[in-house]
Amino acid sequence: MPHMLIFGLGYTAKRLTERLRGEGWQVTGTRREASDEAMAFGDETSVLAAIETATHIISSVPPTRDGIEPVLDRYGEAIKAASLEWTGYLSSTGVYGDAKGAWVDESAPIGSGRRKSRSDADQRWQGMRDDVRVLRLPGIYGPGRNPITRVEQGKAKRVDVPGQVFSRIHVDDIVAAVVASFDGPAGVYNIADDLPAPQHEVIAHAARLIGMEPPPLLSLEDAGLSKSALGFYEENRRVANGKAKRLLDWQPQYLDYKAGMAGFV
Repeated sequence: MPHMLIFGLGYTAKRLTERLRGEGWQVTGTRREASDEAMAFGDETSVLAAIETATHIISSVPPTRDGIEPVLDRYGEAIKAASLEWTGYLSSTGVYGDAKGAWVDESAPIGSGRRKSRSDADQRWQGMRDDVRVLRLPGIYGPGRNPITRVEQGKAKRVDVPGQVFSRIHVDDIVAAVVASFDGPAGVYNIADDLPAPQHEVIAHAARLIGMEPPPLLSLEDAGLSKSALGFYEENRRVANGKAKRLLDWQPQYLDYKAGMAGFV
C-alpha cells in the first residue's frame, strides 16, 4: 500500500487526503497540534517513524515571515535520506513578483516579489532531492472557501485597479495535479486555470449566481484593505500552465472561475 505523509493538513491537503484514501492509500498528516486527523508537527518520534515508512511525502507548510522553513529545518535531513518514490512541495506563484500583467511560466525569475521567504523555500525544496515536484499555486478556491461564500457573508469587496488581474485554481484541480505528477518528471510546475481575471469581475459573477446585487466598485484607496490584502494588489501577473499540461498530462477540470463556481450554487 502506498503511504503519503503530508506536512500541514490544511484545506488543500485534506482534499488530497480524501482522494488518496478513496484510492486505497495510507495517509498520515501533521498539524501544529495533535488531533484525531493528524499528529503534532513537533512529535519527532512519530514524524520520523512516518518518514521512514512513507513512499510519498508532500509539504504544504509555508515558511515563516522571518524566513524559517519549518519542515526542512526540522526534518530535512531525514527526508533527504528516506527511501521515497516521490516528494512534493506546494509553493506559490507569488515567487514571481510583479510581472506588470505579463504571462509568467516556470522559466521566469523568482525572488523579486514581496514574499522572498517563499522564494527561498521554493528553491530549497527544489534542491532537496532528485524526485521533487514543486507545484506553484495562485489563489485557491473550492467548497466552503470561495467568492460566493464571501458575498453571502458580506465580506466581499470589489476593488477596481485598472489592468489588474489574478490567476486562481480550484482545489480539486490542485489535487488532480498532485496525482498526475506521481507519474510525471520531477521539476517545477505552475498549477493555475486558463483565465486570469480582475478580482471585481469574479466577485460580481459570484453575486449574480446567487441572485444578490454585486458589492459597489471601490478604488484601492477607498477599499479599506489590510496591509496584507493591499500586498496582493502590488503585483500583477498572468500565470501560464502549459508545462503542467504537456509534461504531466494534466488539464484543469475547471477552466475558469465561472466553471469552478457553477458547482457551488
